[in-house]
Amino acid sequence: MTAKIAFQGEPGAYSHQACREARPGMEAVPCRTFEDAIELVRCGDAELAMLPVENSTYGRVADIHTLLPNSGLHIIDEAFVRVHINLLAVKGTPLSAVRSAMSHTVLLGQCRDFLREHGIAPVTGADTAGSAHLVAETGDPALAALASELAGEIYGLDVLARQIEDQSNNTTRFLIMSRDIDTARRGDGPMMTTFTFRVRNIPAALYKAMGGFATNGVNMTKLESYMVGGSFTATEFYADIEGHPDDRNVQLAMEELRYFTTDVSILGVYPPRCNGAEEVRRRGCGSGPRSPARNRAAARPAAARSCRAPASSTGSSAAPPLFARECRWTAAAASGAATVAEGRTVRPPCRMATDRARPSGLADPG
Repeated sequence: MTAKIAFQGEPGAYSHQACREARPGMEAVPCRTFEDAIELVRCGDAELAMLPVENSTYGRVADIHTLLPNSGLHIIDEAFVRVHINLLAVKGTPLSAVRSAMSHTVLLGQCRDFLREHGIAPVTGADTAGSAHLVAETGDPALAALASELAGEIYGLDVLARQIEDQSNNTTRFLIMSRDIDTARRGDGPMMTTFTFRVRNIPAALYKAMGGFATNGVNMTKLESYMVGGSFTATEFYADIEGHPDDRNVQLAMEELRYFTTDVSILGVYPPRCNGAEEVRRRGCGSGPRSPARNRAAARPAAARSCRAPASSTGSSAAPPLFARECRWTAAAASGAATVAEGRTVRPPCRMATDRARPSGLADPG
């Protein structure tokens, strides 16, 4: 029996395209809502769910952040879909015959230039694939749809114009969800960890909770907040970090996080999938083995990774302005001693006045 992957929307939706590209061997199952897609996996009628989490043009998909923590599912992978918008019409229709175009309001806003240039009026539809389905059913050559090429293929429509979006980098990120968490290291590169948490109701709790990631050299690529239970005072945070929960620096950062927070929940551990050259540079995924210089830096003992300024062209070792150099914790700083730079006393950055001492064993940011 073919394994199934659930998605929200009608056949031909961009979520359907994501299923085809990321899991081509699985049967894609359309669902009316995100909740339905999650429930299909939770009850065992599908193995995976494909859920959109954010778009490069329009930001996050708000519903997903509130659903994920209590979904009972875990992130096992991510996928990126380049949102190419196409003008679809019934077969044999010339572009000059189109008077209006139907789609989701978000896509209509992304094709303003093309629609204005060709005198096509925008018509708001329920979603992209649903609009293509309606155009095919009505058979009206004056009405077109803005949707994926996959939708045109499924509903038997002609593509009158391809890639008409105003923004050339419009991309949606999806999370692939499973009933079972998979913490195994996969691929040759680093891993990503996604989690949610709520801060304790104490002054500067978020600042203190984040300090552990800075001092332990854990790169946080995303931090978003959203309201919980309709209360203005109850806030939950959603975070992505580079690293595996078994990495020592991640363990130390999460230990400190838990002290200042409540309800910490790891949603998943997965390999990053690169979205073009920018993601390769930012995440390092798909970039091959680390360079020898990076390997040497990672192998240096913690006490040796000090805050050293490069020598100037005159041979002087005088330090440039503090913001222009990369400062790392020294063994003295980690033990609480002050350092001196630019004639000022600089205290260790994360020694906080709290009701207990920081957890022991903090690693440096190397």
